Amino acid sequence: MVVKKSCYPRWNEVFEFDLDESFNEKLIIEVWDWDLVSKNDFLGKVMINLNGLQQDLQEEGWFRLSPGKSKASVDEGNLGSLQLQVRVRDETVLPSDYYKPLVQLLCQEVKASHKEKSGHLITLIDETTSAECRQEVAANLGKIFLGQGLAKEFLDLLFRLELDKTNEPNTLFRSNSLASKSMESFLKVAGTQYLHSVVGPTINRIFEEKKYIELDPSKVEIKEAGCSGLHRIQTESEIILQSAQHLQSYLTELLIAIAKSVKICPVTIRATFRQLYKRVEERFPENKHMNVKFIAVTSFLCLRFFSPAIMSPKLFHLREKHADARTSRTLLLLAKAVQNVGNMDAPASRAKESWMAPLQPTIQQGVSQLKEFIIKLIDIEEKEELDLQKSLNLQSLTVKEGPLMVYKTKCKGYLLTSSFKKLFLSLTVDALSFAKTQFSKKSSFIPLSRIRALEKVEEKSFGNSNVMQIIYTDENGGLEALYLQCKCVNELNQWLSALRKVCVNNSNMLGSYHPGVYKGEKWSCCHQKDKAVAGCDKTRHEVTLQEWNDLLNPDLEAQLIFRHLIGVRELMREKYLELTIHDKSSKSDLTADPARKDSTTQLFQILKDLEVAHDSFLADSPNFADQEKKYLLEV
Repeated sequence: MVVKKSCYPRWNEVFEFDLDESFNEKLIIEVWDWDLVSKNDFLGKVMINLNGLQQDLQEEGWFRLSPGKSKASVDEGNLGSLQLQVRVRDETVLPSDYYKPLVQLLCQEVKASHKEKSGHLITLIDETTSAECRQEVAANLGKIFLGQGLAKEFLDLLFRLELDKTNEPNTLFRSNSLASKSMESFLKVAGTQYLHSVVGPTINRIFEEKKYIELDPSKVEIKEAGCSGLHRIQTESEIILQSAQHLQSYLTELLIAIAKSVKICPVTIRATFRQLYKRVEERFPENKHMNVKFIAVTSFLCLRFFSPAIMSPKLFHLREKHADARTSRTLLLLAKAVQNVGNMDAPASRAKESWMAPLQPTIQQGVSQLKEFIIKLIDIEEKEELDLQKSLNLQSLTVKEGPLMVYKTKCKGYLLTSSFKKLFLSLTVDALSFAKTQFSKKSSFIPLSRIRALEKVEEKSFGNSNVMQIIYTDENGGLEALYLQCKCVNELNQWLSALRKVCVNNSNMLGSYHPGVYKGEKWSCCHQKDKAVAGCDKTRHEVTLQEWNDLLNPDLEAQLIFRHLIGVRELMREKYLELTIHDKSSKSDLTADPARKDSTTQLFQILKDLEVAHDSFLADSPNFADQEKKYLLEV
């Protein structure tokens, strides 16, 4: 990954590597100074012994760069440091049948709570999940229920549990509770395309215009703003006035996009916000709290979805690269304005940053627009929801799309960069399709089941280091190659990772490939003349980027929840006994509510059965995973 124009780069990326049971290898991370014209300069490397890492425990800190062979040993200790988070996690996933009892129990609990206003197991999980792992647990549970078609019911249960514990409406959903984290994860998974449609145009405009914008007088830099005329430097007040005008333009454009986005908002999101609005209105019906139901919606939509995407567009795939310092400041100011609108222009927000006052007219107008938008957003009937839900297949959502330069080997002649043709690619969980433009009819597609390898192409093949290849079988079973040229290494890694993830369950994947191309009667990499000869380098199907919008993988999500519940099992027992004692002290007959005892007993038994299955399954099934446990390295 390359970060340009920075002596203090921040990558903010997560990589995953599959490991076998021994994992005796060393993790080596090299840092280079990228040069456009001359050779890249080696800056240092970090080596980590993987067998020294404790399973499921995250190690975080600054690791000193050590010199390579080309650097003198005297440089050691003076090369700088690299901040890393490293964790090895057991990733042995059993067949689906083993996880069915756990998933079914969780689903039964959510369904029952929807009818009987209970939810003992989810309460138990909520109260025993620490803040450190709440984000991961929320994401895993959210994906399980999303895959089971129960995302709205699951979130509705969490809303009710949190509302029962809340007496002060001003703090509602502001903490990092399981409800807040689950809703946040749900929006990221189900609302990616919606987010891009609403926020994307304004973000792109800010990146393209690169204007200097500052409202805080203590941070205004005259030299950054340039001159307003040939002989006069702009004053501080002129810079702030001009900045306010630019920000008002951006904010107005964004608010109009939000107001017009009701029909393109996914039905599951609309239905979930309807439930949230309804529950909050029931809990705080007084006139003095009339804004609370709106703020509950905007606390997620604006504060936890739109604003984070505005501040960090690369993390939400809105941009290929992180913003520079000037653009980052503009994005931050816009995000603050959106937060103020989401807070319904609360006096506390105005008092905190009084220098945002020039935006007040636009913010106040935005509050009215947002209220009208929310009323339209939640205006969805049960029948309409069911009809729309039938036409919405979450598993066929677009995983990734965008324009790329494409070259197919079926074309005649030498492989040259000029032979690439610009097409619009769309990747789903079923196929990779091609069209002339985003709105054109699809001209061709490759079923993912036919893909056999996804790898990078060496730079000398096309004179470009950002080319990848897709090796797939044609209708007759013969191997063909498709080459994709990306704009930069970041885009290359994103496409490569996305394709590898959707093909993770493909059978007959190749163990080797040619990093070069076949031209001039031979392979450019190994110079073999036989086009069908086995590859000269091993494939790397297991190397991917980790993203919050990973595809639904029910078995993996169930495995991760199982591992979490095993870790907090004793704490859950203690909490269960505590609740039981509380029931007795309240003179309530526990047998009058056998659901809690029954579901909790079932959960502990299921965890015990799964634990036994993990210990015995691999030994009893020699054909499964080559009798090896699988581990995942997260960096």
